[in-house]
Amino acid sequence: MTWIKTYDPANAPEQVREASLKYKKMYPGEYRLPSQPQIPPEGQIGSSHTLLPDVMYHAFATFGAAMDPSLPLSRKDHEMIATVVSVANHCRY
Repeated sequence: MTWIKTYDPANAPEQVREASLKYKKMYPGEYRLPSQPQIPPEGQIGSSHTLLPDVMYHAFATFGAAMDPSLPLSRKDHEMIATVVSVANHCRY
């Protein structure tokens, strides 16, 4: 859970909603489906970006571009890389 003010996507200012919709269109379909139980918006690490919608867009659009299905890595490859990086960084998530 973040300790700063964040916006619930349903009640966010227009600029936050637009940025969120714009970057989510870049995500492959399989990444749009939750892979684990839903966490309330205020508990998601990404919600801390809602105060700076332009920064939020560019940060998450980078992820969308890296996950482009036309690239040679599969979702399995992405998950394996993320797991190894998290372990190397002693990161819980």
